[in-house]
Amino acid sequence: MDVAVLAYDGVFDSGLAALLDVLEGANSMRGELPQPPPAWNVTTIGFRRRIRTGAGHVVEAAPVDAAEEADLLVVPALAERRPDALIAHVSGPAAAPARRLVAAARERGTPLASACTGTWLLAESGVLDGLDATTSWWLAPYFRKRYPAVTVDQTRMVTSSDGVTTAGAAFGHVDLALAIVRMTSPALAELVARYLVVDERPSQAAYAISSALAQSDPTLAAFERWARAHLDQPISIADAARAIGVSERTLQRAVRRTLGTSPVGFVQDLRVERASHLLRTTDLPLEVIARKVGYEHANTLRVLLRERTGTTASAMRAR
Repeated sequence: MDVAVLAYDGVFDSGLAALLDVLEGANSMRGELPQPPPAWNVTTIGFRRRIRTGAGHVVEAAPVDAAEEADLLVVPALAERRPDALIAHVSGPAAAPARRLVAAARERGTPLASACTGTWLLAESGVLDGLDATTSWWLAPYFRKRYPAVTVDQTRMVTSSDGVTTAGAAFGHVDLALAIVRMTSPALAELVARYLVVDERPSQAAYAISSALAQSDPTLAAFERWARAHLDQPISIADAARAIGVSERTLQRAVRRTLGTSPVGFVQDLRVERASHLLRTTDLPLEVIARKVGYEHANTLRVLLRERTGTTASAMRAR
């Protein structure tokens, strides 16, 4: 498989390196399988011969024309985590060549892959319209607002939809590279992960900070503060709306618009976050923790933890 990896000025160093290292590792480990898959022919491409990364390093790149013959075009992240600056960059003239390259690849039917803030370049190019995608969890509210035609799920670590694969925050580039390997050989992807000591991370939910997500909307921020103060009690969304001075419908819309979930779903996220913290930092029995986060029965919390974080309460405590 011919893989073109786009390097551009300001590219996230670790993201670019992770993609190249994992794919090179897969090539070097192919021979350890009884039936090795074909090799990945990886080319770093750029709009200039020398690209300066976000950390100021210089990367040698082949011409972007190589993307026309590639079986996969991969766009690493931009080294920018501030929403306003990120939007200004991906929509501005500096990113125009990358947007055109991505759109042309999609038009040709070339599969695409990206992670973290790189997914914004794909979305700005229009190639994610009508598709499912993921992105950096803390940027999801801004992503959802700017690209309403994209169905974004910030809890997912990797999502594939109609030939476009997206991955989550920062070191989700490792997960993205392993997903690329897995498309051809699940056995090789598992082997590479074992050599690199990379645990499977199907979800970003365990890493998300609910308060950071809530700050993108004043109504949601007020609801989050109220909910945290009442987390050990049965929560009425109607009572919450009255307490923060909005209608229940306004609250529902604010949460849905910002997070893509319901007020009840957001409260569950807060409860999972608090319970996870208590499991990692205290010796309290699960039954006691469940009551502290508003659940009468420990099994209710146990199931919710598994659904939201992809791990068990006992595994979380062992960490």
